[in-house]
Amino acid sequence: MRLANVYRLGLKELISLRYDPVLVFLIIYAFTFAIIAPSRGVKLQLEHASVAVVDEDRSQLSVRLTETLLPPYFQAPEQIGVDEIDAAMDAGRYTFVIDIPPRLQADAAEGRRPAVQVIVDATAMAMAGAGARYLERVLVEEPLLYLQGDRAESSPAGAPAVASVIRLAFNPNGESAWFMSVMQIVNMVTLLGIVLTGAALIREREHGTIEHLLVMPLNAAEIMLAKVWANGLVILLGATFAMVAIVQGLLGVPTAGSLGLFVLGLGVYLFAITALGILLATLARTMPQFGLLSIPVFLVMYMLSGANTPLDAMPELLQRVMLVSPTTHFVAFVQSVVFRGAGLDLVWTHLAATLGLGALAFAAALARFRQTVSLSRL
Repeated sequence: MRLANVYRLGLKELISLRYDPVLVFLIIYAFTFAIIAPSRGVKLQLEHASVAVVDEDRSQLSVRLTETLLPPYFQAPEQIGVDEIDAAMDAGRYTFVIDIPPRLQADAAEGRRPAVQVIVDATAMAMAGAGARYLERVLVEEPLLYLQGDRAESSPAGAPAVASVIRLAFNPNGESAWFMSVMQIVNMVTLLGIVLTGAALIREREHGTIEHLLVMPLNAAEIMLAKVWANGLVILLGATFAMVAIVQGLLGVPTAGSLGLFVLGLGVYLFAITALGILLATLARTMPQFGLLSIPVFLVMYMLSGANTPLDAMPELLQRVMLVSPTTHFVAFVQSVVFRGAGLDLVWTHLAATLGLGALAFAAALARFRQTVSLSRL
């Protein structure tokens, strides 16, 4: 194998990509709008939730509970009647409906522990969970403060003996954009790493240019490495631009770790994911077949990698199975470096695992590609 051949074939790949407007648009879209839109549009925390209040008590305490529902957590609460609850929830008009029972203030003053019903539309799962916890805290704390007359020195019998203090590490304000934007980069790198290299190989086959390469003094490894470094370089530059200009610049997300270490891990991951893209392309004969094959592979690798749901929350067997995916190790690497500021001494195991899995994928793709090349020559 000669490196000069790999270099020149890589330049050919870059020129071919340059004159493919669809792929160029996909790359630009993936590292700009596809990161900005989910980061700003998808909210995992409680923000501007719609809420209605059924006030059957009409007391000072019930008014005080209603006044605690303030922006930016909630929209202005609307007053509705008991007979309107079912119709409003069925129509999806509110995420939360709070039903304050009669004699709330009187029963609370007498220590009878009245029950306030909170009806939650759990189809919006993230907001429903965060909002229910917030309302539970408000409905417990506000009556205590009201009954003791807001005097800190007073301690009612129902007050908890131990106070918990919660500190949010690495994301103190709970901003979902911090998490979503970085994970979108991982998402786009995984998608493009599979699609670009696989499409490059199938494009050669469909245009008939693979036969031109086969009559040249080239071997399968040179052709594969050229596609890996050329397409990997494009994705590497795009992801680095997205991290610096979009995530850190436009979205204002602080990164705790080293940008150089992030780029190093990204390069290792691209070696693995582009090799996988070539392997999938050798199993498909046409572009539609490649698309049908690569989409489920991409979805399984990303959705079960820990990018959306912590790996610890999955069944133990599934956790072990997903360790054979380079995306699982890369997600753990990115979260450690970008969010926690980890150094190479803490993440080298993830890099080694990604590199090892990439070598296996490259070897399998090379064996399969050599087989297809031999069949083409016959």
